[in-house]
Amino acid sequence: MSRQLHLVPALCGYEEALELYNLGEIMSFAVSPRSNSMAVFATPLHSFLTGGPSEDDPEKQDIYIACWNAPPSEERRTFVSDTSVVFDVVRRHGEKYRNQGQDIMRSPNSLSHFRKFAGDYIMHLQDCWVHASQMTGSERSPQFPGEHYKSLYTSFSLFQTLYLPEDGIEDVAVGDELLEWLNTHFIEPTTEEADQLSGLERPWEDETFWSYIIRATLRGLLKSSIFFLSCLSNHPSSSLQLLAEKLVDLLNYHPRLKNFNTEKEFSVSSRRWRERAKALRIDLDRVPEDDRDDGFENWWDNVSDLLGILEGRSDILQRVCMDIGGGWKEYICAYGVWVDVSMRRSDLPDIVGKILAKFPADPTDKEDILHAELAMGRTNQALVAANELDPWLSAHLADIMDPLGLLDSIPNEETGVSSRDQYVLSYANYLYSDPGMWRLTVSYLYTCGSVGAEMADEVLLRVPLSKNSARESGNEPDSEEDNDIWTTFGELNKVCGEHQREQTRRLICRIAAKGLVKLRKYDLAVSCCTSAEDWTGLGHIVDNILEEYIAHGPEFYIDLVSYIAPLLPELRMASAGHGLFIHRIAFAIRYAEFRQRELHGDLKNAAMDLVSMFEEELAPRSWWGVLLYDSTRFLQDERVLFFTKDATCLLLNVLDEINLRTKQGFGNDYLNVLARVLKLEGPKEALIRLDPLKLALARHRAEVARQRVDCNNRKCAVSQLHGRQDHNCANDCQQEYVLLTLHRIPFNNTGSVSSLRADLSSKIGPEDARNAHNGCDIRLLPLSVSDLETSFDFLDLDINP
Repeated sequence: MSRQLHLVPALCGYEEALELYNLGEIMSFAVSPRSNSMAVFATPLHSFLTGGPSEDDPEKQDIYIACWNAPPSEERRTFVSDTSVVFDVVRRHGEKYRNQGQDIMRSPNSLSHFRKFAGDYIMHLQDCWVHASQMTGSERSPQFPGEHYKSLYTSFSLFQTLYLPEDGIEDVAVGDELLEWLNTHFIEPTTEEADQLSGLERPWEDETFWSYIIRATLRGLLKSSIFFLSCLSNHPSSSLQLLAEKLVDLLNYHPRLKNFNTEKEFSVSSRRWRERAKALRIDLDRVPEDDRDDGFENWWDNVSDLLGILEGRSDILQRVCMDIGGGWKEYICAYGVWVDVSMRRSDLPDIVGKILAKFPADPTDKEDILHAELAMGRTNQALVAANELDPWLSAHLADIMDPLGLLDSIPNEETGVSSRDQYVLSYANYLYSDPGMWRLTVSYLYTCGSVGAEMADEVLLRVPLSKNSARESGNEPDSEEDNDIWTTFGELNKVCGEHQREQTRRLICRIAAKGLVKLRKYDLAVSCCTSAEDWTGLGHIVDNILEEYIAHGPEFYIDLVSYIAPLLPELRMASAGHGLFIHRIAFAIRYAEFRQRELHGDLKNAAMDLVSMFEEELAPRSWWGVLLYDSTRFLQDERVLFFTKDATCLLLNVLDEINLRTKQGFGNDYLNVLARVLKLEGPKEALIRLDPLKLALARHRAEVARQRVDCNNRKCAVSQLHGRQDHNCANDCQQEYVLLTLHRIPFNNTGSVSSLRADLSSKIGPEDARNAHNGCDIRLLPLSVSDLETSFDFLDLDINP
């Protein structure tokens, strides 16, 4: 590979490059193995010379990306997009017959189909040629001039003429078809010349008169030849008048293959017609020497050349073609009409080879080289020339050549790529010069076996879902950006489905989910993970959603989760066997619902949500501290009891576990999130913030018990709390109730206090019992003594006398 790279426009000028060199650096480049792009960057001179990195290499540096090809412009994109439709049809047709054998592929019916497909390409090329020609010189000049598309149009037409016969029959004379192709794409003589001559009273006096007649005859434009030969009826030479009259009669009856039912009839008629031309030579030779020049030109020599063409003399045809500057194409096309009327396609390589030895193709003209290779039947060399002309041409020619058996379909041992795939891959790389054309790029790549499929996968994995993927945005699902993202994601899924790339589709979903998380589009990210069945990724998304609460507070968090909540039923159905991850997202949604109810003043249901997160084991341990801290508000309300006895006990047990585990050194597992929410230094400070909760939970539990117990009748109270109608107060009540003196609230039923004092004295001592009678609040807790001992130990209260 060359060690020099020329960028247009230049990355830096000569002076800047010299300054860079003096600083000990030089520009280097690295070619991408997956596309037609390269990276250009500055490299320390030492590293460049040694070929390896050094300690002086900077950790960060600017990298410039360049492409071998300029990205397709607007009119070019239209062209490649329109022709890709034909490409898809060709591939489907090829696959349909591929397993039926080569004989089927080259049957007349199949060849007719491929001729039609080639005709579709030719039609698009012609339209683009006209369009580009009209744009030339305007403010919006085309990327490629009209002449470029004319070359593609001409070349593809020649391929169709040579390899795709009109009726699907190959073994027929090809001269007329070649001459028609030549007259269509290389118009000579021109209409302007004919108009100029027809306007003259004595056209034979013009120096272009005889060259026009000879070339028109050579090209098979016999009506024009007959018209101007008829003008010679007024020529001063009677000999020429007579010869012209006979030539007109001869040309009027020139046989053409399309006018005969069988080729045999055509051959017989052609032989007889040529004998008449040879007979006319005798009349020409009888013209006296002094009558062969009319004072303007030697008409006899011109008529002799014209008659030599009609006689089928190859030497005269060759000389005439050289004199008029026709080249090898004009010679070979005229050869099949005037010299060898039975010339077939299979004869062309030998005949063209001999002709090219005398009329070599122009080595500076890529189009001429391509035409010569096609005419010689050297399809591989033709594709090389076509690729130099335009990668589009080589790719689409190869795509039709391959099913026709014109190329070696066996992949190369080293690259694993066939001849056809080589050019299609090259064209796909050209398309990828514009990453926005990824759809067309992969449609071509996926037709190139395993190598192409891997390259297509890499392209799909790098498709940006949004034009603004680098910035953060809100989470508005109705926004234009969200619609664009979801549309692109849907297209990627569709492409993967069409080509059976399930693993690639899932990987795209995972990558998309990560990108959407950065954009805070969590609803779309969740859908991506669900589609990919990436439950681990779903767990990471939940972590990010919960992080939003920590960073931005409840209102922002509620807004984010509101778009995810409707997805939960679908997630439950799709996640069989992966309940752990669904539990995590269910917690995120339930916690958002809890915060929303709390903000809207629906405290009763909010409290139920908070408790349910513990009861249903939704809350992860890392969030236990946050939930307990949230419960403080409900415990401080003296007018309403939001928690039941069981709920209060549950919260006490949770608090007990947190306290115990923190003492054991695992506080981070329970209190780290709370510390971050409250912006504290660590778990120890967070635990201090939960200290008031200990007393609040105990008071709340006592208040629940007091409201449920009728102190005038302990038996009824026990029955109410335990559903026991036959209990023994003396044995049971002493074990079931303990008086707590936690805060002062007037207690009016002193009789009840007196009746309980004896029982309480045995558990908490006479002094504490008297204090209770002197106006302290009486709370009765329906717990066993063992439960109370555990709870009082936690509250640092001693219930023993």
